[in-house]
Amino acid sequence: MVRKVRTWFEGAKYHVTSRGIRRSSLFFEDEDYKRYLSLIEETRDRYPFILHTYCLMTNHTHLQLETLKTPLSTIMKNLNTKFAKYVNKKYEFSGHVFDKRYGAELLNSPEYEIDVSKYIHLNPVAAGMAAEPEDYPWSSYRAYLYGEGEANPHIDTKPILSFFPEPHPYNYQQYLKSLVTDKFFWEDGKIIKREGVWFPCGLE
Repeated sequence: MVRKVRTWFEGAKYHVTSRGIRRSSLFFEDEDYKRYLSLIEETRDRYPFILHTYCLMTNHTHLQLETLKTPLSTIMKNLNTKFAKYVNKKYEFSGHVFDKRYGAELLNSPEYEIDVSKYIHLNPVAAGMAAEPEDYPWSSYRAYLYGEGEANPHIDTKPILSFFPEPHPYNYQQYLKSLVTDKFFWEDGKIIKREGVWFPCGLE
């Protein structure tokens, strides 16, 4: 079967997902999560890109990233291949570690970008793995919530937070707490709230 050609251009932004083969675990202990994050940095040193948000779940990963000069396919091949070799060697496995090819959604609007960041950061809560998104250690959310007090070297929070009024972390937190059935609207390139209610889906 011929693979569908994926859209790529310099500056393209994506929500990228990778799953373990047959939904099996990718991470078995803390060292594995740390190794994946270190491989993100190794990959970025070789093929520069901007990582906006991430969440590493037990059997899958979410990355919200922005490409620069390198196609997403090259970035993900390098990252996933190195992590697969690490897992197979450490646990004496053989064969595929990831299920099929990674998934990639092109993020073509600010609304989509912030909606995806919310989805990624709430993934552990939706899966019943954490009561609050800040309780989960393997996502980028704490850097969004606590700012410089808990800086995360893997991500750049400024692009997403710039869509929210001051104080950015507080208003981003309120956005995460808003209902998916609500609506939001924009003013001067930022999300604003009306009557104390956040509007996170679609323009009014």
